[in-house]
Amino acid sequence: MKVILIQDVKSIGKKGQIVEINDGYARNYIIPKKFGLEATPKNLNDLKLKKAHEEKVAAQNLADAKALADRLKDMSVSLTMKVGEGGRTFGSVSSKEIAEACKSQLKIEVDKKKIQIKEPIKALGTYIVSVKLHPEVSAELAVKVTEEK
Repeated sequence: MKVILIQDVKSIGKKGQIVEINDGYARNYIIPKKFGLEATPKNLNDLKLKKAHEEKVAAQNLADAKALADRLKDMSVSLTMKVGEGGRTFGSVSSKEIAEACKSQLKIEVDKKKIQIKEPIKALGTYIVSVKLHPEVSAELAVKVTEEK
């Protein structure tokens, strides 16, 4: 029997695959446990439409990420920190602080987990941080650290 898998099934296949399995295994395990559907023409057409929709959404997400990357490359955010002797800051700038600054200064929502800081920012100056907007798209953002008065 041909079955369309709804979930990943160990040793059978991945979600969205059409697999050939024994009739009893399909009727007694895969279909009742909602791991798969019988591969009828209606279900095959639904799968094709669902995959087309997912591809369209993925393409839109990629285009949105590229547009946001173009906007971010010319922008910068400013942060103020307390400074001790020698221009050294108390603590370091975190990705959470950068995300909050993007939200308040640039009006752009950036997830703090997507901000990649190569080495801790512990001094005054301008730093370039990488923002991973999409698995295929990353942007550079300038972060200016100034002294708190």
